[in-house]
Amino acid sequence: VQLVESGGGLVQAGGSLTLSCHASGRNFNNYSKGWFRQAPGKERECVAAIDWSGENIYYTDSAKGRFTISRDDAKNAVLLQMNNLKPEDTAVYYCAIDRITFRSRVTERETEYSYWGQGTQVTVSS
Repeated sequence: VQLVESGGGLVQAGGSLTLSCHASGRNFNNYSKGWFRQAPGKERECVAAIDWSGENIYYTDSAKGRFTISRDDAKNAVLLQMNNLKPEDTAVYYCAIDRITFRSRVTERETEYSYWGQGTQVTVSS
């Protein structure tokens, strides 16, 4: 199993980026998927998560109204559209996949995710 993120980069404050994460080696259509980030000197946090149905979504408070998570099951992928980016969004962003199928309630708990990508750097300049 391999998760590969793409779409990170350097952007000015107020700009937008779309992160993509494609999984290979196994079908994950029945699993929740999440995006996490870790800034220098800080703990990794869940930015957004989407359940297997696509109907239940979690956003951390700072992402609400600016970020949109979606899934493309045909491509075994999860996306994160990020708008109005701020310098405090600067971090390494990781995609992750739940450790169980058909979770009834999407979770932001890092320990509930088993598969992780290698991370993609997002840098927002002021």
